[in-house]
Amino acid sequence: MPLQPVHRRSVPDEVFDQVLSEVVEGGLAAGEALPSERRLAEVLGVSRPAVREALQRMAQTGLVQVRHGGATTVRDFQRHAGLDLLPRLLVRGGDLDVQVARSILEARLAIGPAVAALAAERGGPALEATLTDTVELLAGTDDPVAQQVHALAFWDQVVDAADSIVFRLMFNSLRVAYEPALEALAPVMAEEVGQAAAYGVLTSAIGAGDPETARAAADRVLRPATDSILSALQSLEEQS
Repeated sequence: MPLQPVHRRSVPDEVFDQVLSEVVEGGLAAGEALPSERRLAEVLGVSRPAVREALQRMAQTGLVQVRHGGATTVRDFQRHAGLDLLPRLLVRGGDLDVQVARSILEARLAIGPAVAALAAERGGPALEATLTDTVELLAGTDDPVAQQVHALAFWDQVVDAADSIVFRLMFNSLRVAYEPALEALAPVMAEEVGQAAAYGVLTSAIGAGDPETARAAADRVLRPATDSILSALQSLEEQS
């Protein structure tokens, strides 16, 4: 998709989004030099300071390398970008990227049990009442979107108790990628978020301060829907 003139005047964000799209979609390949600030400003119809600010943001995210007095070159985002790029990768041009979706699900299944084990070790009984309240909210609704919201709140509390900044930031990035698709994912997530009893078992294990039981219980919560969705994604790939 070629760059287009910017019509909104909150321009740095718009410039950032357009250049980012070009990098992610492959319109600007790794190692390729970007047009000069002056040229980008002309094409986008914005000021050079707005372009400069956008490029500085891209440099901070690892997507471009800015050399003072030299060219700004595109970097391989798969090697240099962080998890904050996930939402952009998950949906491209309005279409779900099946491989990215699979990666998110696999990461969730790997990380969730580890986070639950840490929460049991570090949170324990102090967390049980809070989690129980959230599970009761989950059990008290049949709305699949509301169930997902309560499930996310549950895991948010578990991540807090795990007391790991790395897991917290990973969870934040996965949640940002996942939340826009809550309604679309409702049919396939119903199997997971509708099993309030399984969340109750996990809550009891965390409250008992039993990391290994919490790890196993978290796997039982996450695995059924993960396997179902991965199977559906594989079918989509085979059809495409």
